[in-house]
Amino acid sequence: MNQMTCGIDWAENHHDVALVDEDGTLIAKKRITADMGGFRELLELIAEHAGGPASTPVAIETDKNLLVVGLAAAGFTVYPINPRALARYRERHSQSGGKSDPADATTLAHVLRTDQHLHRPLPNNSDGALRLKALARQHQEAIWALHQTVSRLRSVLLEFYPQAVKAFPKLPHYAATAVLSAAPTPAAGARLTKRRIESIFHRVGRRNDPALVEQILADLKTPALRQSEPVETALGDVVTGLVRVVESMRDAVEDLEQALAAELARHPLAPVLQSAPGIGAVLAARILAEIGDDPNRFSTAAGLRAFAETAPVTRASGRSHYVKARKVRNKRLGDACHWWAFAALTRSPAARAHYDKRRAAGDHHNAALRNLANKLLGNLWWCIRNGELWDEQAAWPNAYAPLEPAAA
Repeated sequence: MNQMTCGIDWAENHHDVALVDEDGTLIAKKRITADMGGFRELLELIAEHAGGPASTPVAIETDKNLLVVGLAAAGFTVYPINPRALARYRERHSQSGGKSDPADATTLAHVLRTDQHLHRPLPNNSDGALRLKALARQHQEAIWALHQTVSRLRSVLLEFYPQAVKAFPKLPHYAATAVLSAAPTPAAGARLTKRRIESIFHRVGRRNDPALVEQILADLKTPALRQSEPVETALGDVVTGLVRVVESMRDAVEDLEQALAAELARHPLAPVLQSAPGIGAVLAARILAEIGDDPNRFSTAAGLRAFAETAPVTRASGRSHYVKARKVRNKRLGDACHWWAFAALTRSPAARAHYDKRRAAGDHHNAALRNLANKLLGNLWWCIRNGELWDEQAAWPNAYAPLEPAAA
């Protein structure tokens, strides 16, 4: 069977394809459309040169395009190549600094021809893991978007209504947005009464707290500099609009979180992840979404640690030798592991002792958390690999080792 590699430089409306044989000869190149017709052209081009799913690995700079989904479903082994890595390979093939889509497709094909063993293929995750990944990533994206919108709202309030920022330090809360809807300007805030705020609190399910009501009234009625009335009215309309956006986005985040929890509960690895101290439903879903459930993806704990950024990188040259944090990694998984380590400080005495030991050795807070996450992730890899629930004594054998009897 003819051995050749395929490189695809993808774009929104078209893709450039290159086929290279085992001797490095470019045997075919073509631009295809980004639709079903283009996909059929790609399969025909590969078959025309005696290639096929078993003998033609494909390199592409993404793992999310529909073309990737189609190729994987057709049985091809797809290698998502990091764009940064491709840039280095491009310099290997040309020193001029030139770049074009057809040339990048050829370079991608050469990447697999020479260094296929150094790159990871697209993991063979189950449909459940893929559904979880879609929900987990969009849930996180929605939270980030909500935070950005809240920041915009806070910025607008500081322009003309600083009393509201003082009254509601946590703007996304239901009580805060409900009161701002009723009083979007300083003039409206000054007219609010105790009974009105209590009614708003009751409507959003907030418990009756007379001291909090009095504090909000005092903050909103605090004398402050004012914009002119027309400007204040216009900015009040902006606040009303942003509050509605925040409320809508907040509801969307909650809906996504419910769907995420339901999807996680159906996955067979959920009990394993949630047995670890500090991992709740959201963190379990995010970690599983990024790791996936392909049993062959990470053959060692070191590979998973490097993927998550918890494993350090050593740089040594001549007399220079130092260890630093890894920069090229899965940032979503690294973030989830960071918060897992933080939560484990109050859930696992052994994890807390490990963190304190690293701090005493001179690590700053984030470095100590990263080292703890590295330890936790190695133990989690073993649990997933063996289908076993988390065992604190097995995870921290030194912390739970029996004391040696005293000498007589």
